[in-house]
Amino acid sequence: MAVVKPFAAARPKKEYAAQVAALPYDVMNTAEAAARAEKNALTFLRVDRAEIDFAPGQDPYAPEVYAKAAENLNAYLANGVFLREDGPRFYIYRQQMGQRAQTGVVGTASVDDYLNGAIKRHELTRADKEEDRIRHVDTCNANTGPIFLAYRGSAALRALIEKYTARAPEYDFVSEGDVKNTVWVMDPADNAAVEGAFAEIPCLYIADGHHRCASAVKVALKRRAENPDYDGSEEFNRFLAVFFDAADLKIMDYNRLLKDTNGHTDEALFQKLGEYFTLAPEAAPVAPAKRHEFGMYYKGQWYRLTLKDGVADETDAVASLDVSLLQKLVNGPVFGIGDPRTDQRIDFVGGIRGLKELEKRCGEDMALAFSMYPTSMEELMAIADAGQIMPPKSTWFEPKLLSGLFIHYLS
Repeated sequence: MAVVKPFAAARPKKEYAAQVAALPYDVMNTAEAAARAEKNALTFLRVDRAEIDFAPGQDPYAPEVYAKAAENLNAYLANGVFLREDGPRFYIYRQQMGQRAQTGVVGTASVDDYLNGAIKRHELTRADKEEDRIRHVDTCNANTGPIFLAYRGSAALRALIEKYTARAPEYDFVSEGDVKNTVWVMDPADNAAVEGAFAEIPCLYIADGHHRCASAVKVALKRRAENPDYDGSEEFNRFLAVFFDAADLKIMDYNRLLKDTNGHTDEALFQKLGEYFTLAPEAAPVAPAKRHEFGMYYKGQWYRLTLKDGVADETDAVASLDVSLLQKLVNGPVFGIGDPRTDQRIDFVGGIRGLKELEKRCGEDMALAFSMYPTSMEELMAIADAGQIMPPKSTWFEPKLLSGLFIHYLS
């Protein structure tokens, strides 16, 4: 059973929500964050990327940056931009991009559910990225960005969501990328119904935010060590999340760029690819239409690569992923990319940027690109259920959850 609790959020007053809300800290660099802040003094990037309040060249991991993040967060309340709820409650958060919408419940997830495996992972995390968010959350005394969690459908939750989405919303605005963001505030009288509905769900899945999740848990463990008499009711035992029905979610392609051909001539390159794939030149950019189909852009020409029959081991959920096959058959043996997490000769581009971005990069700093067929939610959940780990950069979720709309203080 999933333990999900309401919380007393700090959040923007209605008139400030659109200005405060910001894309997550990890989808942009410091310069991009600073450019946004120049145009919008209220952006939540002043908390999530507080180095922008210092002179150029500031170390983003210096103690004074984390202290500035906490100062800026508390200023929202002190200056009347934020309000603080008078008691715990849940929220409903809908994002619509084009014709597709995803609607989730905002609440807090259990640290113990993460530790005992009821919240399932599909990615490994990096210690340096964890350390950054550990220091950020601990210094701010708050979860400032929500974790993106998924569950297999619940009729009870869908009914509760429909009850509120028929009402007038608290927030309703369009953010960067033409994403419509709508929030409804739930009545505390429905807290027990929401908790009860989640209690019927056996497990949750991390869709996006593995580093933020791991960091939130490690802050909780630190607080437990500092408070040995804790009883589990403390806010630091939970972390901020938005919970979505997996059926609402769409994973986009996560494409690959390679800096060089590892010394291969064109003839040798195509010969090696031909061992496992049939290759056909295409006049237009190739967006793969099915599993085990890939696009390749090389020297101004697109090719459709189709995996030959019998190459993939369909009994192995991880090995049969397209990202696994490309690494095993191509990126490793052909291009010499041993560890795609650390090799500087490979780069990754989320599908939201489109295939033209691959062409652009190949004209600038890269030699060739592969377009991918997206991993499915069913593949993700099957791998997580099996306790296995996906290769790096297997999934790209859109739209991204905005930060700054809900703050969960740890004490």
